[in-house]
Amino acid sequence: MTTPTVTEFVRNGNRVGQRVELARYTIPGGERVLYGQRVDGVVRVTDNPANGRGRAYLIERELERDGNAALHALVADYVEQAQRHGEIPMHVPLSRYLAHVEE
Repeated sequence: MTTPTVTEFVRNGNRVGQRVELARYTIPGGERVLYGQRVDGVVRVTDNPANGRGRAYLIERELERDGNAALHALVADYVEQAQRHGEIPMHVPLSRYLAHVEE
């Protein structure tokens, strides 16, 4: 059995791990990618344009405290919200999100 190698870099004084693709989704505005990455030992999940041009959003950080199941649940719900609303979930107005939750 081989032990996986974790590659870490130092960027702006921070230890930065390799970025891992967690999911992809497509909305009318284009394709987006969710990435997970460890920065100074803390897992961060970001939403990025697939073509590399445009705004990236920080979705969550310090998720490792809740475990791998929480990461998978977050990613699944985020992608489902993107498909339901047809836009980046970070753009959906709270009132519209809450109306969906109450249905």
